[in-house]
Amino acid sequence: MHCAPICVAVATVGLLTGVARTDAYAQTMRSFGTARQLHGETRLVARVDFGAGSLRLAPADDRTLYRMRVSYDEGRYAPVGRYADSHVTLGLASAGGKVLRVSTGQPVRQTADVQLSRRVELALDVTLGAVEGAIELGGMRLREVRLELGASRTTVRFSSPNRAPCERADFSAGAAELSIYGLGNSRCSTIRYAGGVGTVTLDFGGEWAADARAEVRMALGQLHLRLPKGVGVRLRMDRFLASFDPAGLVRRGDAYLSPGYAQATHHLDLNLSTTIGGVTIAWLP
Repeated sequence: MHCAPICVAVATVGLLTGVARTDAYAQTMRSFGTARQLHGETRLVARVDFGAGSLRLAPADDRTLYRMRVSYDEGRYAPVGRYADSHVTLGLASAGGKVLRVSTGQPVRQTADVQLSRRVELALDVTLGAVEGAIELGGMRLREVRLELGASRTTVRFSSPNRAPCERADFSAGAAELSIYGLGNSRCSTIRYAGGVGTVTLDFGGEWAADARAEVRMALGQLHLRLPKGVGVRLRMDRFLASFDPAGLVRRGDAYLSPGYAQATHHLDLNLSTTIGGVTIAWLP
């Protein structure tokens, strides 16, 4: 991999033993690292692809544009760390060069630790396969974010307010367990979720600075909505065989409104479409 002087790439070798499989499959693990310091950049378009294992993504320190360390199975994967013109691609690809997005059922002990700058404007695109994910996006300068999940169990947090106005956040999942906390801190004017099967928690807590619109489409599963009392919520729902308890929302025409909707400083318009499953609502302080 070609690297500028401020870019670091390291590979070391290790062997995992004791994998209990009848076909005597064993993983030969390698470690890889790459990083780039800030050098006057004002924006970053970041793509992260990780097919299987455990992923942690978080803000970097103030001197770093991006950093990644991965432990990967060299027999099936190869690390990716490409940077050019404020675009970076990080993660793992198959040995043949195509990004793997699903699990083969073999035991995977791969890990990835990815850090991205909180000082530059960031457009983030993340694709995860069979992954245990922990993603912290609080305090960044997100302009837009896209997260696509396969058979994943992932938690996304906006633990502190986004430091830039965000145009949109798009989340999608196949068969996944997804929890997103602090969407009020995301400062995204449009939030979309499209899911197949699974359990999803959407928490709209945080420091609201503007109105937002959310569109949620879910085929089969459980949807848990956590709504802030201080924000005016209007919910429109198209459901088929889905249970729903309005839990304090008041029916007004074709919508459900939160108490004091008209007097609220900021508003959340939520359009919900679900086929089979259940929808629950909890109120945040």
